[in-house]
Amino acid sequence: MLRPATDDDRDRLLAWRNHPQVREMSLTQHEITVAEHDAWWQRTQTDPTRQVFLYVRHDVPSGVVTFFDLDAQARSAWWGYYLDNEGLSARGELLPAWIEIQRQAKRFAFDELGLETLEGEVLEANEAVRRFNRRNGFEEVAREVRDVGGQEVAVWHVRATRSSSERTKR
Repeated sequence: MLRPATDDDRDRLLAWRNHPQVREMSLTQHEITVAEHDAWWQRTQTDPTRQVFLYVRHDVPSGVVTFFDLDAQARSAWWGYYLDNEGLSARGELLPAWIEIQRQAKRFAFDELGLETLEGEVLEANEAVRRFNRRNGFEEVAREVRDVGGQEVAVWHVRATRSSSERTKR
Protein backbone atom coordinates (compact mmCIF):
# COMPACT_ATOMS: atom_id res chain seq x y z
CA MET A 1 0.00 0.00 0.00
CA LEU A 2 1.13 3.56 -0.69
CA ARG A 3 0.02 6.39 1.56
CA PRO A 4 1.10 10.03 1.65
CA ALA A 5 4.24 10.54 3.72
CA THR A 6 3.77 12.75 6.79
CA ASP A 7 6.04 14.74 9.09
CA ASP A 8 6.11 11.66 11.34
CA ASP A 9 7.84 9.75 8.52
CA ARG A 10 10.57 12.34 7.84
CA ASP A 11 13.29 10.84 10.06
CA ARG A 12 12.79 7.27 8.87
CA LEU A 13 13.05 8.40 5.23
CA LEU A 14 16.47 9.88 5.96
CA ALA A 15 17.67 6.73 7.73
CA TRP A 16 16.52 4.54 4.83
CA ARG A 17 18.02 6.89 2.23
CA ASN A 18 21.38 6.88 4.00
CA HIS A 19 21.66 3.09 4.10
CA PRO A 20 24.92 2.18 2.29
CA GLN A 21 23.19 -0.11 -0.23
CA VAL A 22 20.64 2.57 -1.10
CA ARG A 23 23.32 5.24 -1.49
CA GLU A 24 25.40 2.91 -3.67
CA MET A 25 22.59 2.64 -6.25
CA SER A 26 21.55 6.30 -6.08
CA LEU A 27 22.55 9.21 -8.27
CA THR A 28 23.44 11.14 -5.11
CA GLN A 29 25.73 8.84 -3.15
CA HIS A 30 26.97 10.95 -0.26
CA GLU A 31 25.40 10.62 3.16
CA ILE A 32 22.54 13.10 3.27
CA THR A 33 22.80 15.46 6.25
CA VAL A 34 19.87 16.31 8.49
CA ALA A 35 19.96 19.89 7.15
CA GLU A 36 19.88 18.70 3.52
CA HIS A 37 17.05 16.31 4.28
CA ASP A 38 15.04 18.95 6.16
CA ALA A 39 15.42 21.39 3.25
CA TRP A 40 14.30 18.68 0.78
CA TRP A 41 11.35 17.79 3.01
CA GLN A 42 10.24 21.42 3.26
CA ARG A 43 10.42 21.81 -0.53
CA THR A 44 8.32 18.67 -1.05
CA GLN A 45 5.63 20.03 1.26
CA THR A 46 5.14 23.20 -0.79
CA ASP A 47 5.90 22.01 -4.32
CA PRO A 48 2.79 20.91 -6.22
CA THR A 49 4.98 19.04 -8.73
CA ARG A 50 6.24 16.65 -6.02
CA GLN A 51 4.49 13.94 -4.07
CA VAL A 52 6.05 11.59 -1.54
CA PHE A 53 4.44 8.33 -0.49
CA LEU A 54 5.27 5.77 2.14
CA TYR A 55 5.21 2.16 1.02
CA VAL A 56 3.63 0.02 3.74
CA ARG A 57 4.11 -3.76 3.66
CA HIS A 58 2.16 -5.95 6.10
CA ASP A 59 1.29 -2.83 8.13
CA VAL A 60 4.99 -1.91 8.51
CA PRO A 61 6.47 1.22 6.90
CA SER A 62 8.97 -0.27 4.44
CA GLY A 63 9.92 2.23 1.74
CA VAL A 64 9.33 5.53 0.00
CA VAL A 65 8.18 6.47 -3.49
CA THR A 66 8.65 9.98 -4.84
CA PHE A 67 6.96 11.42 -7.90
CA PHE A 68 8.47 14.67 -9.10
CA ASP A 69 8.27 17.05 -12.03
CA LEU A 70 4.58 16.17 -12.14
CA ASP A 71 3.10 17.79 -15.22
CA ALA A 72 -0.70 17.66 -15.17
CA GLN A 73 -1.03 18.94 -18.73
CA ALA A 74 1.43 16.39 -20.20
CA ARG A 75 0.23 13.74 -17.71
CA SER A 76 3.81 12.80 -16.95
CA ALA A 77 6.20 12.61 -14.01
CA TRP A 78 9.58 11.32 -12.93
CA TRP A 79 9.86 8.92 -10.05
CA GLY A 80 12.23 7.17 -7.69
CA TYR A 81 11.99 4.81 -4.77
CA TYR A 82 14.02 3.15 -2.05
CA LEU A 83 13.35 0.65 0.67
CA ASP A 84 14.05 0.08 4.34
CA ASN A 85 16.82 -2.36 3.37
CA GLU A 86 17.79 -3.12 6.95
CA GLY A 87 14.29 -3.81 8.28
CA LEU A 88 13.14 -5.76 5.24
CA SER A 89 16.32 -7.86 5.21
CA ALA A 90 15.85 -8.70 8.89
CA ARG A 91 12.31 -9.88 8.11
CA GLY A 92 13.42 -11.80 4.99
CA GLU A 93 11.23 -9.56 2.81
CA LEU A 94 13.66 -7.43 0.81
CA LEU A 95 13.21 -9.13 -2.56
CA PRO A 96 9.40 -9.40 -2.45
CA ALA A 97 9.17 -5.79 -1.24
CA TRP A 98 11.42 -4.62 -4.07
CA ILE A 99 9.13 -6.31 -6.60
CA GLU A 100 5.97 -5.04 -4.93
CA ILE A 101 6.99 -1.40 -4.44
CA GLN A 102 7.74 -0.92 -8.12
CA ARG A 103 4.51 -2.55 -9.24
CA GLN A 104 2.44 -0.56 -6.74
CA ALA A 105 4.13 2.71 -7.65
CA LYS A 106 3.60 2.16 -11.34
CA ARG A 107 -0.05 1.21 -10.84
CA PHE A 108 -0.51 4.27 -8.61
CA ALA A 109 1.09 6.56 -11.21
CA PHE A 110 -1.22 5.42 -13.99
CA ASP A 111 -4.42 4.67 -12.07
CA GLU A 112 -4.43 7.23 -9.25
CA LEU A 113 -2.34 10.09 -10.61
CA GLY A 114 -3.71 9.60 -14.13
CA LEU A 115 -0.29 9.73 -15.77
CA GLU A 116 0.38 8.61 -19.32
CA THR A 117 4.18 8.59 -18.97
CA LEU A 118 6.45 7.70 -16.07
CA GLU A 119 10.15 8.56 -16.36
CA GLY A 120 13.10 7.43 -14.25
CA GLU A 121 16.82 6.88 -14.15
CA VAL A 122 18.95 3.90 -13.24
CA LEU A 123 22.69 3.36 -13.02
CA GLU A 124 23.90 1.19 -15.87
CA ALA A 125 25.75 -1.01 -13.35
CA ASN A 126 22.46 -1.79 -11.57
CA GLU A 127 21.67 -4.69 -13.89
CA ALA A 128 19.11 -6.29 -11.57
CA VAL A 129 16.93 -3.16 -11.58
CA ARG A 130 17.41 -2.71 -15.32
CA ARG A 131 16.17 -6.27 -15.98
CA PHE A 132 13.24 -5.80 -13.61
CA ASN A 133 12.38 -2.48 -15.26
CA ARG A 134 12.26 -4.14 -18.68
CA ARG A 135 10.00 -6.92 -17.37
CA ASN A 136 7.67 -4.26 -16.00
CA GLY A 137 7.31 -2.31 -19.22
CA PHE A 138 10.07 0.28 -18.85
CA GLU A 139 12.10 1.04 -21.95
CA GLU A 140 15.67 2.34 -21.82
CA VAL A 141 15.38 5.44 -23.97
CA ALA A 142 18.70 7.26 -23.51
CA ARG A 143 22.12 6.67 -21.99
CA GLU A 144 24.40 9.38 -20.69
CA VAL A 145 27.60 9.55 -18.69
CA ARG A 146 27.49 11.64 -15.51
CA ASP A 147 29.55 12.37 -12.47
CA VAL A 148 28.09 10.23 -9.69
CA GLY A 149 29.93 10.14 -6.40
CA GLY A 150 33.04 11.61 -8.01
CA GLN A 151 33.19 9.03 -10.81
CA GLU A 152 32.02 9.07 -14.40
CA VAL A 153 29.24 6.48 -14.69
CA ALA A 154 26.61 5.59 -17.25
CA VAL A 155 22.99 6.34 -16.37
CA TRP A 156 19.95 5.12 -18.29
CA HIS A 157 16.83 7.23 -18.70
CA VAL A 158 13.90 4.81 -18.56
CA ARG A 159 10.27 5.33 -19.51
CA ALA A 160 7.00 3.47 -19.05
CA THR A 161 3.74 4.50 -20.61
CA ARG A 162 0.20 3.64 -19.72
CA SER A 163 -0.01 1.54 -22.91
CA SER A 164 3.21 -0.37 -22.13
CA SER A 165 1.87 -0.93 -18.63
CA GLU A 166 -1.31 -2.42 -20.03
CA ARG A 167 0.72 -4.81 -22.23
CA THR A 168 2.79 -6.06 -19.27
CA LYS A 169 -0.37 -6.87 -17.27
CA ARG A 170 -1.42 -9.48 -19.82
